[in-house]
Amino acid sequence: ISGRLEELPGEEGFPMYLASRLASFYERAGMIECTDDGNRRGSITICTAISPPGGDFSEPVTQSALRVTGAMWALDTNLARRRHFPAISWGRSFSLYQLDDWFRENVADDWPEMRRWLMSLLQKEEELQDIVQLIGPDALRDQDRIVVETGHLIRENLLQQSPYSPVDAFCPMG
Repeated sequence: ISGRLEELPGEEGFPMYLASRLASFYERAGMIECTDDGNRRGSITICTAISPPGGDFSEPVTQSALRVTGAMWALDTNLARRRHFPAISWGRSFSLYQLDDWFRENVADDWPEMRRWLMSLLQKEEELQDIVQLIGPDALRDQDRIVVETGHLIRENLLQQSPYSPVDAFCPMG
């Protein structure tokens, strides 16, 4: 890209100013005060889609965007094939903004602990799914079968949304 623009190349041939240009774009998001006389406030939300070649998240555009935003929703083609929507991978997605204090105050005192437990259970269930695919669920210990079934219930009833459900179709956060 840099060669075609007749500029000095940076990492993997991208322009050297890639990170600063991405940062200036993403930094436009947030709360704003309108400059008119109405003393109005608003917000700008930016959601971008980055599709790196071959799913390589180490390439410069993806890494620069992750450094600036601190969050990522990773889409998973396997979830989409299983008709699990939204097809957001809970294992690969992350956020540096956990908002533990807000959730502790407004939702439940044990929110951070429950989130960690849930993520741990889903990770364990994903590991056990490999065994289930190879030799079947009957080969699992009872304790592991409970983990697999609990993970299935969480995925199907909590993480999966239905466009036909009035609650799931339009669900505000606040």
